Amino acid sequence: MELVTKDDLQQFRMQLIGDLKKVIEQHIEKPSAIEWVKSKQVREMLHVSPGTLQNLRIQGKIKPKKIGGSWYYNLKELTDLFGKV
Repeated sequence: MELVTKDDLQQFRMQLIGDLKKVIEQHIEKPSAIEWVKSKQVREMLHVSPGTLQNLRIQGKIKPKKIGGSWYYNLKELTDLFGKV
């Protein structure tokens, strides 16, 4: 049986904090390659009406994902299709 001292716990705490900082820094430095935006943001970026955005979906020109009741659009796909948005 081994005894755990306060110093052992302090050392473990410091190591854990250091590990968490590394994980957080890696996440911040490497943002997700895919960014998703909602319909309202897409309409504002493209200056189109809700009906036009719906027609683009129906025609298959853009391929959003529906989560719950909201449509999400891949920002890279929009940029590739329409240029800088």
